[in-house]
Amino acid sequence: MYEIKVNEKQDFSVTRKEGKLVINNELVEADIAAVGSSIFHVLHNRQSYNVEVVNFNSTDKTAEIKVNGNTYNITSKDQFDILLEQLGFNHLNAGAISDLKAPMPGMVLKVLVKEGESIKKGENLFVLEAMKMENIIKAPADVTVKSIKIKPGDKVEKGQVLITF
Repeated sequence: MYEIKVNEKQDFSVTRKEGKLVINNELVEADIAAVGSSIFHVLHNRQSYNVEVVNFNSTDKTAEIKVNGNTYNITSKDQFDILLEQLGFNHLNAGAISDLKAPMPGMVLKVLVKEGESIKKGENLFVLEAMKMENIIKAPADVTVKSIKIKPGDKVEKGQVLITF
């Protein structure tokens, strides 16, 4: 499930159901053909659309697209972003970041950083398995790793300090 915002004004809920696209609980049947690496032709409700992906940032989950010459700025949140927001972890950049706490209980599968390493916002820190899903936990800001309090195989509880910066 994704929450999509277009031009900071329009909100959409996007999911897939049985392999088909569902937007705001309505099934959308569109014919989409790639014309180039970032250019697409879309047929929907007997109307034709030329779509160009002008800019795409997977870390920030943002995109700028042109549809028939009109430019749209898009931001998206997946189910993990929404969960972190519900847990209150969406404002980690508001002040100085001193540590990272477990957003949920789980087991550490991999630690991807080392003590003393400088990390940029959005870079992968470690992999946490929770509810049979692997979650890649990313750096909330540009930081330097001070100490790592976990290792692969460790079980962690929600709110437990895992890495200090």
